[in-house]
Amino acid sequence: MSWVSDYKYTWTERIAMRTLRACGHIPHHVAFVMDGNRRFARSQQIDKIEGHSRGFEKLADCLRWCLDVGVREVTTFAFSIENFKRSNEEVEGLFNLAREKFARLLEETARLDEHGIRIRVIGNIELLPLDLQKLVASAMLSTERNDKLFLNVAFAYTSRDEITQRQDLAGEDISERLLEECLYTRHSPPPDLVFRTSGETRLSDFMMWQLSTSVLYFSNVLWPQITFWHFLASILAYQRDRWQLDDFRRAERMQSYQLAKATDFYSERVQKFLTTIDEDRRKLLVRLAAN
Repeated sequence: MSWVSDYKYTWTERIAMRTLRACGHIPHHVAFVMDGNRRFARSQQIDKIEGHSRGFEKLADCLRWCLDVGVREVTTFAFSIENFKRSNEEVEGLFNLAREKFARLLEETARLDEHGIRIRVIGNIELLPLDLQKLVASAMLSTERNDKLFLNVAFAYTSRDEITQRQDLAGEDISERLLEECLYTRHSPPPDLVFRTSGETRLSDFMMWQLSTSVLYFSNVLWPQITFWHFLASILAYQRDRWQLDDFRRAERMQSYQLAKATDFYSERVQKFLTTIDEDRRKLLVRLAAN
């Protein structure tokens, strides 16, 4: 199964998509909490890992929908650090599925280049098995020049771990703005829309720092059963609700700017520190890919 499906739209779906694009603002960044794979597997009396595999197939459809509707960035919550507490059988099954999918990605880089898709894995990837670290790093490096659609896969991720990753900050430099720039998502805008499936209405330690201005959309559908119409409903909900957050977003941007000015954020020392973060992260990928 490819990372981007060849989804075949019906004529009603095409009309609905064009209408939505013409009549309202399309979110730049959509985050998906892909919940319900195990419940789907139980309901279909299939193995848990098969449920997760069906979930990946649905992600491939979602990427196609996002590309075609005009979304520029997608973040998916694929594997929480908390998931390490599941049974060894399920965790190893998820790792095997990830191995299969990232190996497939490396085989189809030409297709990803054609669509301009860049893969970024956000999370503590050094917690993963060594062979999976190598695949993840290779996938990120092989697509790093693409810039049409950014796919951030949160793998071995929690917000608490993300926020506490950088420990070598000088006390006088620490500010909310600088901490934000140390996150895995420092080169991404905050999600405009967060879509969680399965009826759960919690965020499960997912991007807690980044979601203060996001529209949250919860659906009872299980992730492998999501359809194009569920996806369009989430975009419509965003178009309906975004205006209520516009003033808050502007105030947040102004506060961030003023905070940066009031501290040493724009100083040569701090900017050099941030450049070092980027360099260190890429060096890590090169080292993991070479192992």
